[in-house]
Parts: sequence; C-alpha cells; structure tokens
Amino acid sequence: MKKLNLPEFEFRLRKSNDRTEIFDEFRKKYIVLTPEEWVRQNLLKYLHFNKNIPKGLITVEKGLTLNQLKKRADILIYTRKGNPCMIVECKSPDISIDQNTFEQIARYNMTLKVDYLLVSNGLEHFCCKIDFENKSFSFLEDIPNFETLNH
Repeated sequence: MKKLNLPEFEFRLRKSNDRTEIFDEFRKKYIVLTPEEWVRQNLLKYLHFNKNIPKGLITVEKGLTLNQLKKRADILIYTRKGNPCMIVECKSPDISIDQNTFEQIARYNMTLKVDYLLVSNGLEHFCCKIDFENKSFSFLEDIPNFETLNH
C-alpha cells in the first residue's frame, strides 16, 4: 500500500480468497484492504494514538439517514458525554480532495450537526470547525486533540 502522510503503524494483515484483509481494531473484524480502507485504518490509529481519542468514542461506518437515503460516515467521534463532535471522511490516496468531498461531508453534517469536519486521502488532511451561530466555518492548521474536541 501507498505510504501516507501519517506516522507508520503496525497492522494485522491476512490473505483470504486471493484478497488481502486488514484487521480493524474498532470493528473487531477483518476488512478487505482497499486504498480507502488503508487510509481509514491509518487515520483511526492516528486519531487514537496521536490525538488521544479513546477507542470507545470512535465509531466506524456510522449509519445515518439523509433525505430518506441511507448513508454512512466513515468515522464518527463522540465526546465523553456521548454527543457526536467530529465526522471524518476518508478517500483513497489516488482521489484528490475537492469541493464534492466537502459537499458530501457537509450533507452528513446536516443530520449530525457536529463542530468539526475532517477529510483525508492519507496524503492531505483538511479539518474545519463549524460556527453554527455565524453560519460559517474555518480551516484549522492541525487536527485537534481529544481535549479540544471534548469541550
């Protein structure tokens, strides 16, 4: 898999039916290793180990309903009080992050109403804070750690 713009982590991999699978420590099962899954698994470990987000407050592929359509947020992070606070959208390293990516995560946020949005293809990471009162957002220089998210 492609080297990402994240620290290197150890993973459990296995071959199954001529496919490589990666063990997802959050869902507690093996998942087919696609380029997008590679980004998601690295980002999960980064958020947990480097941004101090407790594993129990991270949900992977959280289902949600948007205009009567079933959608899934790649990663959803909660506060200690159980409120969603960040949506994370993962893309393959081969996919450029563009306006469509931000529109997708913004649509998810119409339902979830979280304060932080993070989009990553493993090479570039864009995080923004939503200001609901002023109906605006601002891009952050870095992904916030858990203490910042948990206000």
